[in-house]
Amino acid sequence: MNCATCGQAVPDGTTVCGNCGAPSAATPRAPGTALNRLTERVKAILLTPRAEWPVIAAEATTAQDIYTRYVAPLVAIGVIASFIGAVLIGIPLPMVGTVRLGLGAALTAAILRFVLTFVAVFVVAMLVDALAPTFGGERNGLRALKLTAYSFTPAWIAAVLTILPSLGVLAGLIGLYGLYLMYVGLPVLMRAPDDKALGYTVVVVLCAIVLSIIVSAITALVTGGYGAPL
Repeated sequence: MNCATCGQAVPDGTTVCGNCGAPSAATPRAPGTALNRLTERVKAILLTPRAEWPVIAAEATTAQDIYTRYVAPLVAIGVIASFIGAVLIGIPLPMVGTVRLGLGAALTAAILRFVLTFVAVFVVAMLVDALAPTFGGERNGLRALKLTAYSFTPAWIAAVLTILPSLGVLAGLIGLYGLYLMYVGLPVLMRAPDDKALGYTVVVVLCAIVLSIIVSAITALVTGGYGAPL
């Protein structure tokens, strides 16, 4: 087999690449429940991303697995938290005060946000894949989806804070850690040169910001003024 980071041949059973020192993607993970695996992946990508990205790069998985086993449960955390906060506590609005949403409006916003997050992940992954050759990388749709989905992890986890709507700004700041995750992951997943990873990240992030604004505008339009960013 080959090292997921540098591409050099690695003997079977080796736990560390002898060329670059990256952990071998063949290192087995302990079996466990779906919740345990999800928890372990979240911890690993947040705390040790440089070691985790090579493992992710070489994993035999499908787009369906990523969406259903990772994206869906993590997005649901923030959606449920926002729903509770909007209905029970209320959303602070400048010059208006705190506004509580009715069940119908809050539920509509929650469903719309859940669905549009999947659309956003799909579109950003397409951008990551399409831009790869521009920054010296290699196109690969599945690896682009992996990079996008796992880079969103901090934002989705921090969204639990929106159960108190006033903490939404803090949740957004925590989510910025995902920019670093993407920066570290681009050379591994998309084979982009290290010296071009920063520019690659900046362009993807700018596109993602525009997409987030569009999603928020759509949500606000449909729900009568309530729009929550991804």
